[in-house]
Amino acid sequence: MRARRLFLSLSAAVAVAWCAAVPARAATTEIVFWHSMDGALGEALQRLTDRFNGSQQAYRVVPTYKGSYDETLATGLAARLEGKGPHILQVYDVGTANMAVARGAVKPLHALMRETGESFDARAFVPAVASFYADSKGNLLALPFNISTPVLYVNRDLFAAAGVAGKPIKTWYDLQEVLLEVQDKAKPPCGLTTTWPSWIMLENMLAWHNEEFATRNNGFDGLDAQLVFNTRLAVRHLSLMTAWTKGKIFSYAGRRDEGERRFVRGECAALTASSASYAGIQRNARFGFAVLPLPYYDDINAAPHNTLMGGAALWALAGKPPADYKGVAKFFAFLSAPEVQAEWHQQTGYLPVTRAAYDLTKSSGFYDKHPGTDVAIWQLIHNGAPKAYSRGIRLGNHQLIRAVVDEELEQAWALAKPPKLALDEAVRRGNELLRRFEKANK
Repeated sequence: MRARRLFLSLSAAVAVAWCAAVPARAATTEIVFWHSMDGALGEALQRLTDRFNGSQQAYRVVPTYKGSYDETLATGLAARLEGKGPHILQVYDVGTANMAVARGAVKPLHALMRETGESFDARAFVPAVASFYADSKGNLLALPFNISTPVLYVNRDLFAAAGVAGKPIKTWYDLQEVLLEVQDKAKPPCGLTTTWPSWIMLENMLAWHNEEFATRNNGFDGLDAQLVFNTRLAVRHLSLMTAWTKGKIFSYAGRRDEGERRFVRGECAALTASSASYAGIQRNARFGFAVLPLPYYDDINAAPHNTLMGGAALWALAGKPPADYKGVAKFFAFLSAPEVQAEWHQQTGYLPVTRAAYDLTKSSGFYDKHPGTDVAIWQLIHNGAPKAYSRGIRLGNHQLIRAVVDEELEQAWALAKPPKLALDEAVRRGNELLRRFEKANK
């Protein structure tokens, strides 16, 4: 018995000595990240965060899917008011103005990186991207992350079956001629469909031709901007799409990604969608497809100019402990690294937000092996710096304005309202939303 007590005493002493000799491992700080990426894009995002988490032990980023962009923005800001919001919130482009004026809710990116001392070079970002998320002094408010622009996808198998695979498609009338051939010979149930109609068929269509969407520099220069997108060009384009609807060349699928699903199933010969749809189409389509530039009208303003940047940025929300912000800053620095950005671009179809990431991708031969993956980049930079109306659109209540525009476009495509009246009504109703936002944020 005495020997057993002596053994236990010696064992306890050894255990205490061993613990004293080995430093205690610091607790891991959890960084909560709410986002709107599912499917192939959500998987790519999870791989990135896993890679960051495995690169160090002090912080663990926990990405959580919170639904659509609208749902994530609303849920994130509501939770922030209750003191329960995430550290990082993914916000799509139309929520930028709302975030910029949400005083006390946001930790601006430039302040975050300066206060934490994390290595970060804002000048590394492509100017067209950085300027959209900058304040009036050029300071970045959020981290540009999943950036995209609309392109044209075509079903190569259907085009080949119709004997039009080699025909050039530059203008909307070129596309019309080709789709008529495809409809006649390959007989798909749908010619062209689209995703995000307001963004692609109106906002980008105007920017592609260097025409304004709203006054005050498309809203960048003040909250008193007025919508002016009911132009002759917009009426012309909506009228053409309405005529295509009557002729069953264009088929409206819905306000979000419904058109992509129809294209992937092989129902539609062509699709206008985000460059980021590339990942999902590549993964799910059972046919060959090609990526082409967005069509344009070659008799308007020496088009094409530049398309608009879409997608989303990552915003750091205010009210978190200083130690947590160090982890947020480290994660942002990791996401901005050239090799990480290059990988993200190549896997998803989102644009490289830094010049270094683009150079890495180009030197690797990726664009040669995957033709068309550089089309989106070409659309943004081929004509030099963004023109007056292709830098972007920054309007308060922009997400609500898009809903109004989508509703009016649906009325035109359902043949319930003339195109000109639909656009006039969208401008009138949208301006009411702008005045409401201006009044609330004086």
